Amino acid sequence: MSSSEFPPLTGAKLVLAAIVLSLGNFMVVLDTTITNVAMPTISGYLGVSTTEGTWIITAYAVAEAITVPLSGWLVKQFGQVRVFVVSVAAFVVFSIACGLSWSLASLVVFRVLQGLAGGPLIPLSSTLLLSVFPKNKSHVALALWGMMTVVAPIFGPILGGLISDNWNWQWVFYINIGFGLFVGLGSWSVLRGRETTITRSRFDSVGLMLLVTFVTSFQVMIDQGRELDWFSSNVIITSAVVAVISLISLIIWELTDKEPVIDLSVFKSRNWLVSTVSLSLMFGIFFGNIVLTPLWLQQQMGYTATWAGYATAPMGILAVVTSPLIGRLLPKTDPRWLVSYGMGVLAISFCMRAVLTSQVGFMSVALPMFVLGAGIPACVITLTSLGVSDLPPEKIANGAGLQNFLRVLCMAFGSSLTQTYWEHMGKFNRAELVTAIDPDAPSVVASTVAHAGVGPQGATAMFSRMVDGQAVMLATNDFYALATVLMVATIGVIWFAKRPTGSLKVIAH
Repeated sequence: MSSSEFPPLTGAKLVLAAIVLSLGNFMVVLDTTITNVAMPTISGYLGVSTTEGTWIITAYAVAEAITVPLSGWLVKQFGQVRVFVVSVAAFVVFSIACGLSWSLASLVVFRVLQGLAGGPLIPLSSTLLLSVFPKNKSHVALALWGMMTVVAPIFGPILGGLISDNWNWQWVFYINIGFGLFVGLGSWSVLRGRETTITRSRFDSVGLMLLVTFVTSFQVMIDQGRELDWFSSNVIITSAVVAVISLISLIIWELTDKEPVIDLSVFKSRNWLVSTVSLSLMFGIFFGNIVLTPLWLQQQMGYTATWAGYATAPMGILAVVTSPLIGRLLPKTDPRWLVSYGMGVLAISFCMRAVLTSQVGFMSVALPMFVLGAGIPACVITLTSLGVSDLPPEKIANGAGLQNFLRVLCMAFGSSLTQTYWEHMGKFNRAELVTAIDPDAPSVVASTVAHAGVGPQGATAMFSRMVDGQAVMLATNDFYALATVLMVATIGVIWFAKRPTGSLKVIAH
């Protein structure tokens, strides 16, 4: 029996199922950002450089990206509810193991295992949510799932900052214990009688091997490229070559295999393709912003990790408020207009930050983040639903899994490219400023601060820091100006989709 053939839940059981399933998605997505802020603290404790410490983030992202598209096959072999509950339990166990790590190597291994356990929870949380809600309330289920997907990356920097500044770094991982126990026990209590039919099938081991090779080499390339000066490094060149070869081989193999681990036939659907491209582009830019804002605030504006998290937090307010509104509008409105509105709001938010100066206060940073929250649910909820709107029922699970896989990859890609672009433009702008500065400027600064007891060398260093600060500020403006243009351009992509016949409905899969 498929999940859609079970009757929807009602009353307290429906409320509990909605809470635990949406929190399952929240818990996994949270771990993509909570370690970003805490990573310098963790690296220091383990006695490694921050460059080596990036493997803490990379390992999780690689493992999670691998198991997201495998969810459909796992469900067929073991059942939807069983896979979800076991994944939650494994995620908690490996989270505890991460906190008990004694070296970088051990932490990376446990992060890989944590990511492998967490990957299936992303698509299965949405699948199970849709199955427990009545069909006429499916938009509510998708709104809950989309809201958690948006809010979790916002809470990540906040919690990571609070934990780093006030507690032991291990609590970055131990925080999953409470979430996991509640999600695991709660979901088992309300879903154990709703197991899907098990149909054993051959495992595509070659496809999995090629997928693992591609994701690992691609992730190493984009994560380590910035540190190793990209294609001047043999490691990056080798990773790029391996990624290209394995990707081409994966596509050929999956198109010819009778039971592929990834069903590429969903690319034939225009709406799936357009919505997936739009969602991936949007998440790449959005996640780049999520990474850059705390980084800029901590490195250049003197914010602590906690206050950098607070500055990004306002994004969650309108995200929570507008998610149910978008869910209600979804069956009644052309989805292309909803997505255009959402991306337009994102473009406005980015444009507001493209004109900031190094003297801005907290509210000038928080207000654009507040505005940003109004646009994200319109993009995430609508594009997720539009992607499966014209897929046959047997293809929906595979389409949703592959869409989530590409979204996770683009989040990592966007994060790496954003930091690379930011550093490059900082150096470029500094060179431009130095060329344009009056040669007498340092001596003017020296004479100005001489009364404060600052000598010529100190004045020169002070002037150099001022130039560095302005160069980084201009680089930040450059990123947000580019993000604005890219987001406006992405609005054009969504109009290649066909408007679904009738109202857009979410299909339980």
